[in-house]
Amino acid sequence: MKGLRELLLAEKTRLEVIKQRLDDELVGMPAGNLRICKSNNRAQYYHHKSDSIQGNGTYIPVAQHNLARQLAQKAYDRKVYDLVSKRLRQLNLIVKDYKDDEIEEIYQKMSCERKKLVMPVEKSGRQKIEEWINMEYIGKGFKEDDIFIYTENGERVRSKTEKIIADYLYHNNIPYKYEKPLVLKGYGTVYPDFTFLSPHNYEELYWEHEGRMDDQAYAASAVKKIKSYEENGIYAGERLILTFETQKTVLNTGDIERVVNRFLK
Repeated sequence: MKGLRELLLAEKTRLEVIKQRLDDELVGMPAGNLRICKSNNRAQYYHHKSDSIQGNGTYIPVAQHNLARQLAQKAYDRKVYDLVSKRLRQLNLIVKDYKDDEIEEIYQKMSCERKKLVMPVEKSGRQKIEEWINMEYIGKGFKEDDIFIYTENGERVRSKTEKIIADYLYHNNIPYKYEKPLVLKGYGTVYPDFTFLSPHNYEELYWEHEGRMDDQAYAASAVKKIKSYEENGIYAGERLILTFETQKTVLNTGDIERVVNRFLK
């Protein structure tokens, strides 16, 4: 799975931070364990000064309840520490030689003659993207009085901001489809400004740029459409990318770069 190694390394780092914090916290904890029992429906705390719990232990009065909290925290920290240590051992074994495309790599390393005789168990990421790029579709189309704006790739778009986005994508070799139709149940057909194939899970992502959010009617329509995306299981920050503009606040290449780095790299 593409991107899994990066996720595993991120989890490894997260657990290492937790383990180090617990290492530091456990050093200053009091010796022994905590036993809790109830009397007249009230909790009573007892301190076993050795790690093994034998007998009742020493009663902890209310004035020393901070000791009970420390002992309870220590028991919790130890359990977490043991689990984190176990998972780190497992992750270290996995990431040692794991590659995202290791199955695809087996096929790619074969000779051309052998490839002709073998059917891969699954399509490569490259094949999935190429097939998606080659899929034909009918876009929204333009009216006679629509402004003529063309991207550096020779594609007609509806606004200067869409041209800036499209040119950035073109120069960074990020494949997209402009105004590819999408049917939203309960709403109808929409034409997302840009549609992508996720490089991580090969699901379609949609980028809607709402460029006139200081226009009340336009903003109301945009909100209704965004709500329809969510009602169809397509959520902002997951498969739906949203950017906005007003007359005073405009999209720039820095904004575009942040979007690309988050969703399309």
